[in-house]
Amino acid sequence: MSIFGPLSGLRDRPIPPPPPKGARGYRELPIAFDGAANKEPLVTLSDYGVRGENFYAQERNPPYYAIIPGAITTLSLRQGAAERLRDVNARLNKAELELFVFDAWRPQAVQSYFFDQWLPAELRKRKPQLSDEQLAAEVSNYWAAPSTGAGGPSPHSTGGAVDLTIRWRAGEALWMGSLFDDASPLAHTNRFEEALDPEAFSFSNEEARANRRLLYWLMVEVGFASNPSEWWHFSFGDQMWAKLRNEPEALYAGAEAS
Repeated sequence: MSIFGPLSGLRDRPIPPPPPKGARGYRELPIAFDGAANKEPLVTLSDYGVRGENFYAQERNPPYYAIIPGAITTLSLRQGAAERLRDVNARLNKAELELFVFDAWRPQAVQSYFFDQWLPAELRKRKPQLSDEQLAAEVSNYWAAPSTGAGGPSPHSTGGAVDLTIRWRAGEALWMGSLFDDASPLAHTNRFEEALDPEAFSFSNEEARANRRLLYWLMVEVGFASNPSEWWHFSFGDQMWAKLRNEPEALYAGAEAS
């Protein structure tokens, strides 16, 4: 039997195409402000056996190689989301694997820095021909705008969005085919689902495809939704989750850290 044991089948199961419009317009969906889920607290992921290190609060974080203004070291999610990650870890444990979290609940200062400053500047260097409108659209493909009020929180500010990968419990991450935070089409979740050119055969691409499939199905099967633009980003209960799963409303509004 494969080293992945009962998880092997998930590495062979294709990731389906994303919805035609992806997650566009997700902030237009209503939020169940008075629902039971929205009363869930933010909890620390380490208390649920989920490990990680905030990518933005340390300097070993390509392509930035700098601590990001406003970053925090704590990794927190809403309780319902944290419990689901614990359940995924229980499955991974059978193959000596575990989740590793890059980012979870995120301060608005971090969101604003990337949306308003870092990514626009990087795109301007590479694509100076972009109009202001085109630049804004491209930034929005990979970074949500900061929260625009109670009815339009950025996904990570709700405590329902998480960025993560899978690694062996000994510490080595599975190959996913790109850096975390690679703001390019290489990060699209189903990037390697396209038919591979026999003349450009690559074990690297096949491995990335299998591992992205594994992560996708483990998360989707416990109720998360996958951001089509970012293989690492999954949502539970926020407006993006509701949009991608055709739910009538989001479960989580913005949350404040204690």
